[in-house]
Amino acid sequence: MEITKSSENKIDKLVSCLPQENICGRPFVQYNGTWFPLLAIPGVISSQELFQADESEIIIAGLPKCGTTWLKALIFSIVNRNRYQPTESPLLSIHPQILVPSIEMDHFRDGLPQTIYQLSRPTISSTHVPYAFLPNSIITSNSRVVYVCRNPPDALVSYWHFRNSIMKHNNTSVQVEPIEEFFDQYCRGVQPYGPLWENILGYWNASVEKPESVLFMTYEDLKEDSMFQLKRLASFLGFPFSSEEEAQGLIQEISTLCSIGNLKNLEANQKVVHYSVVPGTSYFRKGEVGDYVNHLTPSMIETLNKLVEEKFAGSGLVFKSKLITTNSASE
Repeated sequence: MEITKSSENKIDKLVSCLPQENICGRPFVQYNGTWFPLLAIPGVISSQELFQADESEIIIAGLPKCGTTWLKALIFSIVNRNRYQPTESPLLSIHPQILVPSIEMDHFRDGLPQTIYQLSRPTISSTHVPYAFLPNSIITSNSRVVYVCRNPPDALVSYWHFRNSIMKHNNTSVQVEPIEEFFDQYCRGVQPYGPLWENILGYWNASVEKPESVLFMTYEDLKEDSMFQLKRLASFLGFPFSSEEEAQGLIQEISTLCSIGNLKNLEANQKVVHYSVVPGTSYFRKGEVGDYVNHLTPSMIETLNKLVEEKFAGSGLVFKSKLITTNSASE
């Protein structure tokens, strides 16, 4: 597939015919059953055929606000640790979102192939698209795909705050929809790169069928036992930690360097503005497990409980703990 003016016009024509909805103040279109940001559609379509991954390529995937930024920092540090010690890491001066570019939003911005130099060796790229939308070269090569999944209510609340922070930063007159409205959309599957159950299950099933190529991780496991999960991650990527490195405390150093608190406080991440509108700090809020109880009502949480049980029944995927329903929302 070659990007020409004709193909650009075809993409524009296709987009104009797709169902549209606003999600947290942004236009989204439904393409082949998935809700994509309008700006991402050209890159999604073009990258499916044009993105060339080789067998050393590492792909980080996950729904927005589920830990992909954290995973970018961790994976960059793990695979490049012989080139950059934690005290000299590019993460100290470059935002993880810049170090690990998005396939649909960076490599194929506006649908056009971009020349992007990466500091990482091997190269690392990220995506939010469902497994079925991955570029063909990723599926057919020996690329390693790491997917991070987060408890749905925490992901919902985190994305809502993310959009709020962008609106405030840009002093826009467009108001983010109330969390109640976003909740209703979310449960209908109208969410960024969702429905969530299809996005999650696509990668979950792939990890079961091809465990050597797809690693399925959860945000909650990373929070609970980061040392064990980092060793698991390094082994999957082909960069296992040696006993000497472990004894020297290197795993802990990487964990500390990439912690949300540390990344949030770095001057470089406080000053950068991503895609000209997204403040670097908006990628780091609390990072807490269970914070949703401070924002969702008990009835909302119960609705999510039932939705999760229904959509993931029989899949073999079980979320770490049943969603809490005892606390009421604070707002």
